[in-house]
Amino acid sequence: MKKVLIATDKPFAKAAVDGVRNIIEKAGHELVLLEKYTTHQELVDAAAKADAMIIRSDKANKEVIDNSNTLKIIVRAGAGFDNIDLEACTAKGIVAMNTPGQNSNAVAELVMGMLVYLARNGFDGSAGTELKGKKLGLHAFGYIGKIVARIAQGFGMEVYAYSPSLSKNTERGKEFGVIGVKTPEELYDKCDIVSLHMPANADTKGSINYDLMSRLPENGIVINTARKEVINEEDMVKIMNERPKFKFATDIQPSNHNEMLEKFGNRYLASAKKCGAQTSEANINAGLAAANQIVGFFKSGDETFRVNK
Repeated sequence: MKKVLIATDKPFAKAAVDGVRNIIEKAGHELVLLEKYTTHQELVDAAAKADAMIIRSDKANKEVIDNSNTLKIIVRAGAGFDNIDLEACTAKGIVAMNTPGQNSNAVAELVMGMLVYLARNGFDGSAGTELKGKKLGLHAFGYIGKIVARIAQGFGMEVYAYSPSLSKNTERGKEFGVIGVKTPEELYDKCDIVSLHMPANADTKGSINYDLMSRLPENGIVINTARKEVINEEDMVKIMNERPKFKFATDIQPSNHNEMLEKFGNRYLASAKKCGAQTSEANINAGLAAANQIVGFFKSGDETFRVNK
């Protein structure tokens, strides 16, 4: 029998926990809960007694990993996994996984909600713009990007997409009804609006900078439901100062949130707390997927969604 820990500062919905418990216990393992903990030490101590751990945005850092001699697998219930120290996992022989695709629809719907809000000037009663006929660029084209493309096409938008893999064969975009481009610069040159969907890594951090954003039109829009770190915040302020019609929405409050709010009013929108995956459906889907992946790992060594080497 393995001990599976759910460690969530921001807990799963009860239905998700019940579903995870059913999967884990049916497989003959024990489920342990650590919810709404107040110190990182609580996470360190709980992880030290577990064979497997499911987390959300919780920090599975080097301290957590190095203090456990029992952990064999950590699953991030969601797509992003930058809250797991992958090098530390590899050094300790721990498998790290994510659950790609489980939150995708929730995030995609948020993108379109933010876009409508900005296009209609925060619903302040003034004349906004329609999305029909506008050119939407998807900067990265994974699970979320593909759903955003489908929804945007329903609005009558023309959709472009860039990703490193798509740039090698732009014709693949036709499979999804989008126009593939070879470079980020080409994407921003062609589009009115860009939605960001890339991970935060050495190549992407700060990459959404003045040079790139200035390729958008004067009334361009940037939507960020990816990671805070991909935006060059000083450059965002610069371009919004220079262009009175430029708009920005983000699901991750920037470090200069108060400055942005004061200066740009309803041209700027930031969710109070990252909420891209905060739907009942996504909450349940990601939790159940994490549980099934842990059961599969212990049963047959399945490492399908492993993200570390």
